[in-house]
Amino acid sequence: MGSGRVNNTVKVINQIAYRLVNSKFPPITLFDDVVSAADFETVYAIQSLTNPRALNELGDISLLSSDEIPFGIDGVNYVTAPFTHVNPDGSRFSDGSFGILYLADDVDTAIKETLYHQEKCFQSIHGLHYDTVDMRCLQIKFSANVVDCTSVENIYHSDDYSVPRILGAKLQKANNQGIQYNSVRNKHAICWGLFSPIHVSSAIQTKHFEFVFDGKSISGVRELVNK
Repeated sequence: MGSGRVNNTVKVINQIAYRLVNSKFPPITLFDDVVSAADFETVYAIQSLTNPRALNELGDISLLSSDEIPFGIDGVNYVTAPFTHVNPDGSRFSDGSFGILYLADDVDTAIKETLYHQEKCFQSIHGLHYDTVDMRCLQIKFSANVVDCTSVENIYHSDDYSVPRILGAKLQKANNQGIQYNSVRNKHAICWGLFSPIHVSSAIQTKHFEFVFDGKSISGVRELVNK
């Protein structure tokens, strides 16, 4: 797995972190309308008969047990989405078979982490000369026992995720709560990956940003006012 310790668990309490999500995704779903697992099961059963579109917004809820959903918190939809809408292409610490809630230590780090992946998305569209995307910034508070991997080598390659995915699968399978690691896109910054949304106590929308793609790269990021 590379050198460094991977069994050093750090207790993180009421940590404030940040995450950017595409503003096209709905800010409220069925998760936000109930306060308990029992209520959710009842409402879900009703909605499955009358409003299948609402269920599509939830994603694949079979990927997340009801006791892992932090019902009643602000922004529950934001923190459950990575686990019910799992990216099949995977991420740094997942091969796409399970979800991870990625968080950054400040807004600048969240922007840089998100910008890298959004830029690759734009660049993959043949003939795209200009585009913009609005991103919603979330301030998230969480408490968890995370495995500190900041001193582990060979998990920070810019594009090759093969080694960190092995580590992520190992930690997730062992029922660890999360991982703490160095930001790859913002030097000296810290990021976290949570293996369950239950460790989050709030997720509050703050600012909006616009990423501007000039045909080659994202050449500008500007804060949107009155969004």
